[in-house]
Amino acid sequence: MSSLLSPEALQSIKRLDLRARMVVRGFLQGLHSSPFHGFSVQFSEHRRYNRGDDPKLIDWLVYAKTDKYFVKRFESETNLVGYLVIDLSKSMGFTESQSMTKFEYVTCLAAALTYLMIMQQDPVGLITFDEKLHASLPARSRRGHLGDVIARLSNLKPAGATDVPAALTQVAAMLKQHSLVMLFSDLWPADDGEKSWQEQIADVVSSLARLRHAGHDVIVFHVLDAAEVEFPYDGPVQFTDSESGQSVSVDASGFRDDYLAALAEFRDAFRDGCNQLQIDYVPLDTSMPFDTALTEYLMQRQGRF
Repeated sequence: MSSLLSPEALQSIKRLDLRARMVVRGFLQGLHSSPFHGFSVQFSEHRRYNRGDDPKLIDWLVYAKTDKYFVKRFESETNLVGYLVIDLSKSMGFTESQSMTKFEYVTCLAAALTYLMIMQQDPVGLITFDEKLHASLPARSRRGHLGDVIARLSNLKPAGATDVPAALTQVAAMLKQHSLVMLFSDLWPADDGEKSWQEQIADVVSSLARLRHAGHDVIVFHVLDAAEVEFPYDGPVQFTDSESGQSVSVDASGFRDDYLAALAEFRDAFRDGCNQLQIDYVPLDTSMPFDTALTEYLMQRQGRF
């Protein structure tokens, strides 16, 4: 099923709403033929038994199937308020292939998650940012809201620089109720000469900590272009920063090992920072099937309780 949910397979479908529907329907069909069979029902209707729960609430039919203790959720527990928080920086428009840009990949994934959440009657909202937050859509669960979110996503264009820590700090101050914050960004550090990339990562992690301390659950979808992950270059190459406009020429063949090592350190720093905060960190690139990310959402959705 993953091949049918790949960016290449969806590239010929221009309408974002059709892409989202195809991703979600293909994903849910795949659940029925995978180890996650029955999971889509389980995560929406049950939560794990916790110490202090009344044993009378245990669903013994689910125990018979899974050998794990689950209790039926009360109706008030089932609504999860989600917010899509999307990076609009110009670097998100980068691609070195005929496939989707990082931004197209993110909007398709965000649209699919919106579709999935509204199917579960979970309210979902949209927040976008570059160096500051932009007008957002409030979290709603009505069917017509899917069209509102997709229309807004379809009209977005990546441009300019970004400030992830400032944006996340504003999001933490803005959200008043417990929510699932889904961050979509390439998380590339700014080339401002003032802070090292390690210091900039620490700033992002600190802003994520503010969200956690405010009581929100967080998933970080760290999306890079396939070329940024694989570095498929040889010989002399000139690279230009899409946000600052600065250029640098390198011998790609001799630079590859250093670049890949630095990229691994870059991703590991975010992974470690997120793990310490109990935040789901999902590294993706534009060649990866969309069901990879949707599975992470379901796992977080179940683990919320």
